[in-house]
Amino acid sequence: MTTPKPTREERKRRDPFALVTPLVPKDTLPGERPAESPPAPAEVVERIERLTPSRMRPDRFQPRPILPVEVGQRYFAGAIDCYETAAEWLQLAEGDKGIRDQVDKLLAMGDSFSAHGQIKAITGSWLARPDGQYVFQIETGERRFWAACLQYVRERRQQEPELRVEVVAHPTRQRQVLENRHAEEPSAVGQAREIAALILAEVGIEPSADLTDPYEYFRKALSIPRMPRGLWDKMVPVMQVSRQRMEQLLTILALPTPLLEKANRSRVPYRVLSAILSESPDKWEALVDAAIAGGLRGEDIAEAAAAPSLPLSPEGNPPPVSRRLQPADAAFRGIRGFSRALARVPARGRAQVMDDLADEIAVRGDAEAMLGLFDELAQLLRARVKRKR
Repeated sequence: MTTPKPTREERKRRDPFALVTPLVPKDTLPGERPAESPPAPAEVVERIERLTPSRMRPDRFQPRPILPVEVGQRYFAGAIDCYETAAEWLQLAEGDKGIRDQVDKLLAMGDSFSAHGQIKAITGSWLARPDGQYVFQIETGERRFWAACLQYVRERRQQEPELRVEVVAHPTRQRQVLENRHAEEPSAVGQAREIAALILAEVGIEPSADLTDPYEYFRKALSIPRMPRGLWDKMVPVMQVSRQRMEQLLTILALPTPLLEKANRSRVPYRVLSAILSESPDKWEALVDAAIAGGLRGEDIAEAAAAPSLPLSPEGNPPPVSRRLQPADAAFRGIRGFSRALARVPARGRAQVMDDLADEIAVRGDAEAMLGLFDELAQLLRARVKRKR
């Protein structure tokens, strides 16, 4: 009996790649192709290529802030190339701890490329420039792009690095946000930009080409009179926080751009930024600086703002964390303050407080560790209650 020949659909189910026509010469790695000839814009098939950073360009309105605004404006204006930008970035890092921490992480990523290769490709699409040339616009993977540029400058290499890129047909803000959230825990400012980007994409507000400050684009989300029906529900699975927390995070975009940049680099928490926003605008900058250098918490902001002047060290900076409280003392006071404050909240409002707290812990990325600590605290409390009985 003759075995029936499998249909096209059956072949595709058995091997999804069986029907793909090879696009590369024999001397190219499987799944890759040289990038000397950019594809026609109408071609929509996804594929892997290798490109040098000079032929690529990040998305200026990427939801997760990476490149410092002070050098980013000149880079996106075309005044400096990606390697000159990286050189200026390294210089900025010498005098700013927040920038230095960010650069060190990117350089470590670049070092991992040298040791293990680039595991995940950068995604994006080809766009035509005014001069008729094509540039690869990055959708996801901007950190990998800048890691390669910073490493090239630091090591004074003569040959440009080549990065694996994947051409996609329809880049989206949603894909950017999802990629960012898998890559690194977002700061409060990063989350606010992500939320704004999703909202603006949904309502069809695109950034104008002449906008130099990306935060001006994201702030447009603050002036939308009414959100489309069901938008918040669509965003919850992407952002993994409640609607109330998204609305709260969005408010911190009202801070001026330089302060948002500082807060992002030093990962200042939402509660601290929210407390700063409630104070007089003329105190915002000093309070942000104090929060970064002195480890101020949300409950410290009102006291610091009411002081005749913010406490300074002999060097003229807010006192370091080590001179405020030891971690164990700070943890005890924080938990004690939380328990007392929660006891004063009406029963109907406690559920919302606990929901917000669960969101913040989950976003921070240490939910399992916190579950263990809360279980231990619950056991200690039960033992004491039992003894009283």
